[in-house]
Amino acid sequence: MPFLLPQLSTMLPWIYALALLPVAFGKATVGRLWWSARLAGYAGFALVLTALLQAALDGPENDRLGLAMATLISLLALVIIDFSSRYLEGEQGQRRYLMSLLSTLAAVAFVVTCDDLYVLVGAWIISSLSLHLLLTFYHDRPMAQVVAHKKFLASRLADICLLIAAVLLVQAADDSNIAMILQHVAARLQLSGSLSWDLQLAVVLLILTVILKSAQLPVHGWLIQVMEAPTPVSALLHAGLVNLGGFVLLRFAPLLNAAPVAQTLLVVIGGLTALLASLVMMTRISIKVRLAWSTCAQMGFMLLECGLGLYELAFVHLIAHSLYKAYAFLSAGETVAQVRRQALYERRPPATLSQILLALSIAALWVALLHVVWSQLLPTHEIPLMALAVLAIGLAPWCMRLSGILHNLGTLTVLLGIYLVWHVSAGYVLGASPSPSALQQNLALIAILMFLILYLIQALILARPQGALARRLYPLAFAGFFLDEHFTRLTFRLWPVRSQQRPIHAKETAYDRA
Repeated sequence: MPFLLPQLSTMLPWIYALALLPVAFGKATVGRLWWSARLAGYAGFALVLTALLQAALDGPENDRLGLAMATLISLLALVIIDFSSRYLEGEQGQRRYLMSLLSTLAAVAFVVTCDDLYVLVGAWIISSLSLHLLLTFYHDRPMAQVVAHKKFLASRLADICLLIAAVLLVQAADDSNIAMILQHVAARLQLSGSLSWDLQLAVVLLILTVILKSAQLPVHGWLIQVMEAPTPVSALLHAGLVNLGGFVLLRFAPLLNAAPVAQTLLVVIGGLTALLASLVMMTRISIKVRLAWSTCAQMGFMLLECGLGLYELAFVHLIAHSLYKAYAFLSAGETVAQVRRQALYERRPPATLSQILLALSIAALWVALLHVVWSQLLPTHEIPLMALAVLAIGLAPWCMRLSGILHNLGTLTVLLGIYLVWHVSAGYVLGASPSPSALQQNLALIAILMFLILYLIQALILARPQGALARRLYPLAFAGFFLDEHFTRLTFRLWPVRSQQRPIHAKETAYDRA
């Protein structure tokens, strides 16, 4: 059945697009131009709220995923526009900034609300081009120009993969409607049990597109180094555009679930990115650079979840990551004050290795007990064991944060309860998810092993910060494991930076200019 997206929400991109007209062609003052953008932000958010009410009254026959993403984007747009108006007060080029910002928001809104694959491809490409103008807002900063240059090359390579994948999918289904493409895939699977070579290739190219646009290893360097753009641009990038890869994977989940090669790519590349980026993040001092490495790791985690078929977990992760990163970047200026306040409190001694391992054991046991209770109360809403294993590892540190075992278990229970509610809500938004295949179950074991290794390494470093492991690992992690150097040299060789810009040597990128 084709998507029946509520008609109101499909107007969201047009609100941002129409707001471009007075900005581009009007002769009003800068203050009035900002009021035009603010009005678009409030109108877009009000429109989506009305669409939510309309969807609740009309029943379940609508694109719930697209509507949920439209709600998220309209909220981020409202906050970022308002923050930008204060952040850029007195700056030159505000009209240019507003045009690029509204163009980016309109393109992103088209990506999540459209039901045609070619429209999705075009809007995704336009969002990347508009973002490039935002990243190079300060023309007099050489580093901003160089890093945007690297991102431009990676994004254009991703666009080529995306275009080829779209052509293959449309030719196979003889229709560019996304719902019709997924119906064709379902029919093909019922007849033959597997995808044809062209569909397999299309999925692999789609995965490569997401990997390139989500700043996964080894093309992650541009995301880490693009820190000279205005702070609201960083919030838009990390909370919005980077997460589009996760949305596209959720949109094409039935197709992804029938492509073993694509699943393996997501788990291997996403898992390694999450593992290595998490270790590198521990060595960073700059708050924005730490947040950038965190985004790199979180996107790897999200891709791994999709590769394992944990689509409900991936959707909850996408929403939570977007909201957190928007808040973290927009409040980055308060970091110094927060550190000063924390210095007033008595510092607790670091946890020992035995305490950290005990916390993991308690979390695993508590998650298992809660799963038994959940299965008895709501047997129709089954939660994959892999998702529970990830929760146990991720929430284990909470068992050490408070004094007293009852406080610890109470906090852990509340957090797990919140996730379970969100899991059920995500299941409603996404609909019935396909069961994990035998390959995904085997890949799940590899993923759990990766997370256990990461947890144990971080536990050893926190328990023994001056130990042999920390001393040997720190230089490599501080240099980003030298993973960005080869891509940097390659990009400069394929397309050198303009001569009027100061050249940046590849060796400098290892330290992120931090």
